[in-house]
Formats: sequence, structure tokens, C-alpha cells
Amino acid sequence: MKVAIIGAMLEEITPLIQSLEALQYPITKQQLGGNTYYKVCVATDEIYIAYSKIGKVHATITATTMITHFGCEKIIFSGVAGGLAKDLKVGDLLIASKLCQHDVDISAFGHPLGFIPESKTFIEADSTLNDLAHKVAKLIGKELKVGVIASGDQFIASESKKQWIIDTFGADCVEMEGASVAVVCDAFGVPFCIFRSISDSADGNADVSFDEFLESAAKTSAQFTLQMLKGLGYKLAL
Repeated sequence: MKVAIIGAMLEEITPLIQSLEALQYPITKQQLGGNTYYKVCVATDEIYIAYSKIGKVHATITATTMITHFGCEKIIFSGVAGGLAKDLKVGDLLIASKLCQHDVDISAFGHPLGFIPESKTFIEADSTLNDLAHKVAKLIGKELKVGVIASGDQFIASESKKQWIIDTFGADCVEMEGASVAVVCDAFGVPFCIFRSISDSADGNADVSFDEFLESAAKTSAQFTLQMLKGLGYKLAL
């Protein structure tokens, strides 16, 4: 079995790698396409971990490499996001039911916002992986919320922009990579799930809140990811 774990920033994957190092699993590194890929051997199975760098293009490169070069059969993308829904607070975990790109606009040609011809506005996450995530959440006593994730090459720190994304796409949280990973996985037929720990409220205080809560939010995502891997059949000594 080969499963890929992707985050956008080094801070988002560091707690996961540190946890696996502490468990003394062999970890090797490979440089490819400007990224560092970590290979973790667990018995006869492999985990591949990388941070893509921020943004949709970088996430697309990393997800494609995981599938076409390393042969990963599933992708889990974890990290942090800005909360849009009123019931989301900092530290909450949200898993995507579906994802969209809020910054795609070819409406001049009569297309809906977020739509690309020969593609779709929303891409649904894998139901089996999402079901597993809910079982993990119940096991560890962590509430897991479900919602729409909107992605775009912008850090949202404006109340008006936040409301526009909610009104236009019905999104519950916003980040900068998830939908592009969804597009890649959908194209290659690879199951994926994307969950985020809420680090800020995507409003006028988002920059301060993000920096303050990034580390703790990343640790929350890392621990959840480890339990997901165990649920997939990895013999992790957690």
C-alpha cells in the first residue's frame, strides 16, 4: 500500500514527520521538481509525505508527482484553513464533502463562477475515506465537521471577500490548495480526502490569528492523519 500525505507548508507536515521519527520508522528523502518527498516504510507498506508550497499550482505539481512518480493509491491532504461558517471556531476539524475554486472566473463566456469547461465546479471527496475519517474522529473523541472547501490563490483576510465566497459557493472554509488536489485525483481516479484544522476566521484579524494558531492546528491535523493511516491498515505503534 502507498498513501500520500500532503500539506502546503513545512509547518503542516513537521509534526507528522516528528511523530513517525519518534516511532523509529525508517525515513528517506528525495528531491524532485523543487520539492522534498519523505518516504516512510511501515512493515511492507509505504507512506509518502511532502509539503507542496503554498498555492494551487504547487499543490497540483505535488499531487501529480505522488500519483505518477511514486505510485500513490490514495491521497490525504491535511493542514489549516480559514473558517467561513459561523459555527466554525479556531481548532475545529473540517473534512471536505466537495471542493471548488473560488478564483476561477470565465463568466464573460456565460459560464458559472468556478466552472471550467470539460471539468466541473465542485469535485466530491472519496466517501470511503471520509467515512473512515468519521470513525477515527469518534474513536479519539474529536468532533469532525463536514462542509464545502473553497480554494484560491489568495489569503482571505477581508470580511467582504469572505462573505462573497460564502454567498457564491456555499463554502464553509477557505484555503489555497485543496481543490487543485481534488482536480488531480479526480483526473487520475485516485481516492482522496481533504481535512483542515481551522486556524483563523478569514476576516480582518486573519493574519494575526493564523500565525498564532498555525502550530497547534498543524499538530491537531497530524495526530488525526496518523489515526487515519492506522485505520487504512498501516501497522503503526501509536
